[in-house]
Amino acid sequence: MPWLHYVAYFFGGAFCANTIPHLVSGMTGRPFQSPFAKPSGRGLSSSTLNVLWGAFNLVVGYGLILRVGAFDLRDPAQAAVAGAGALVLSLYSARHFGQFHGGNLN
Repeated sequence: MPWLHYVAYFFGGAFCANTIPHLVSGMTGRPFQSPFAKPSGRGLSSSTLNVLWGAFNLVVGYGLILRVGAFDLRDPAQAAVAGAGALVLSLYSARHFGQFHGGNLN
């Protein structure tokens, strides 16, 4: 398998992980940070914009994971790479957004 497929799976996992906070915030009617807020990534965007941003992330993640190469969830290497992308973005988001929502206690 070409190494570029693994790069696509890593970023696909990151996009899929980024879907969750935006869809959840949007569906519960809460504003949340997005790239479209002022200032970008710090200000709040509307719940509707967050649903749309979450859906966009899901489509991109789907495309990168399931439309590049032949992704097989039962292949430990492929699943680990997609999971690593999700974990890396999740940890970054926890640190970045924790400063706004009281999540950084240390």
